Amino acid sequence: QYKSEFLANMSHELRTPLNSIIVLSQLLAENKRTHLDEKEMQYAETINSSGNDLLDLINDILDLSKVESGKIDLNIERLYLQDLQQFVNISFKPLLDKKGLELEFNNKSGKLEYIETDVQRLQQIVKNLFSNAIKFTETGKISLNIKYPAKGVKLTNDKIDKSQSIVITVSDTGIGIPQDKQKFIFEAFKQADGTTSRKYGGTGLGLSISRNFATLLGGEMILESEEGKGSSFSIVLPLKYEDKTNEDNDDNSIGNQTIPNTTEDKVAEIVTKDHAKTKVSKNVETFIKDDKELLEDGDKLILIIEDDYNFASVLLSLAHDHGFKGLIALDGETGLYYADYYSPKAIILDIGLPGIDGYQVMEKLKTNAKTRHIPVHFISAADRNIDAFKMGAIGYLTKPAKKDAIEKVFGKIESLISKPVKKLLVVEDEAIMRKSIIELMKGENIEITEIEKGKEAIKLLKKQAFDCMILDLGLEDITGFELLERLGSENIATDLPIVIYTGKELTKKENDTLQKYSQSIILKGAHSFERLLAETTLFLHQVESNLPNEKRKMLETIHGKENILDGKTILVVDDDMRNVFALSSLLESNNAKVIVGKNGKEGIEQLEKNNDVDLVLMDIMMPEMDGYEAMRRIRKVSKWKTLPIIALTAKAMKEDRQKCLDAGANEYLSKPVEKDKLISLLRVWLYNK
Repeated sequence: QYKSEFLANMSHELRTPLNSIIVLSQLLAENKRTHLDEKEMQYAETINSSGNDLLDLINDILDLSKVESGKIDLNIERLYLQDLQQFVNISFKPLLDKKGLELEFNNKSGKLEYIETDVQRLQQIVKNLFSNAIKFTETGKISLNIKYPAKGVKLTNDKIDKSQSIVITVSDTGIGIPQDKQKFIFEAFKQADGTTSRKYGGTGLGLSISRNFATLLGGEMILESEEGKGSSFSIVLPLKYEDKTNEDNDDNSIGNQTIPNTTEDKVAEIVTKDHAKTKVSKNVETFIKDDKELLEDGDKLILIIEDDYNFASVLLSLAHDHGFKGLIALDGETGLYYADYYSPKAIILDIGLPGIDGYQVMEKLKTNAKTRHIPVHFISAADRNIDAFKMGAIGYLTKPAKKDAIEKVFGKIESLISKPVKKLLVVEDEAIMRKSIIELMKGENIEITEIEKGKEAIKLLKKQAFDCMILDLGLEDITGFELLERLGSENIATDLPIVIYTGKELTKKENDTLQKYSQSIILKGAHSFERLLAETTLFLHQVESNLPNEKRKMLETIHGKENILDGKTILVVDDDMRNVFALSSLLESNNAKVIVGKNGKEGIEQLEKNNDVDLVLMDIMMPEMDGYEAMRRIRKVSKWKTLPIIALTAKAMKEDRQKCLDAGANEYLSKPVEKDKLISLLRVWLYNK
């Protein structure tokens, strides 16, 4: 018990030195000054990789000790059996294919659709079992078998009601486990082959953690194995976690499941209703069920920024139907962070969000070079607004929305992101100007069509789809105004983004008329070419970092440099100088100024001395005055009430994030701090500075 308490609370001491190892080795491996040779860069990458391996081991040990000391809180929710199969398929099918193994599913659960348990813990058990099965299987197959009820299964716990329990089994055709080794296979740090020359790697913690989790969930884990023929690990779980305090009403009970069983039913039940907004506190973000843990390189990822979790879950289900993986953010700040860090292919955005609203989110997305190109589609209860299109939105759907309307949203997104080449129409009668625009916009993935006359443009737009049009108002045959009116009255190219590029002085009436039809109006003059490039690349969703160097420099004159940290002052409050050095090195490499406080008291003193602090990175575990107390005192001073504070802690307990938010933090990161995550968070909180 003492050991468990000790381990569960000492993660601060374990993670703090790791923070320096991981962050500094990552900075070295980037080799920004090009002073390292190839061999030295390999050394840095190896140190970084080893640090991450050590972190994984520490996380396993802490998981085990937190279970033993009773410090793990369960989050009970519905686990749909179909989702479990999808989780396995996404997580392990590529690994099995690579190794030449077959993946098999057998579901003998009848009409049972879901159980009520801790989804994250059960997924971790299944993940551990599949990882082991893959490691110890050279040929054959690995199976996920689901059976209900659990009759005929031999259990040591006679309190488990087999008639109200499910059996989830992972079977393999691998090397199997000798009979004399099976009695201790679940013990921590034990493996069937425990010699120093063993063939298979690993810590031996996975099965011990899995068995403890199974017990914690009110169930039991069983092993059946024969040497040379394979193994089967079964988790027997109750259909409904017994200690759950909030009992569902009868018509939602497991025995009489009446909830919708198809995506279409769910949409009919949820989407077509008027949505009274369900405001969710930020700490719920920790328990959101999305695909965050399943992401792999090359995934089609969509970000859903929506504070109604029920509706967000429906959108996620539809995203899966269209081959996307999805992330859910319940507020705008989290959405901005996810957009910057994960670089999704597209974003679905609500307007009525807690904190900053959807329009503010859109504005910040389009002023960040890393996210400006991402297609954004609004789905909101607010009335359709032309401003959304002027900001670069690809569409706007008003709630309540029916399933077929949402399906069209995903179809539009799929069509847009699948286009390798974007088509631009330039309508300009002056040859020299037309040539200049084409020269400005041409690129590898841009197909440009040029037209001199307005009537020809209308004929072409009836036959052919374009991604954006640049239009001059003073054409030979008809004016740009007439062209736009024809497009509107005849419903031609209704969703086409139009950029007006003109030297004509506009009256207020003309300006108002153009605002109805076009996404942007650019008057020829100083920096007009830069603005034309900026607006057109926005509507064509071009990735700025992929543009030629001269075009990126032109965009910098409009948007400013990409580095949001440049010239910012960051206060780092931390008592561990290794951590301070690692964070300072990272921030200063991005041209930020760093001020240091060695504890909470010094941090407050530094704030009083320096009026130009833009953001605070606050450690929690410090002598004299800890981070909680320091943040509470900072928030009592009126001039610091809106100062962004990001809490950094190595304790990594479930309740720590909420304690940080309650004390006054805007956001929370656990140590070791991942460099890219920190930079993305800093971008979000420094946008307005």
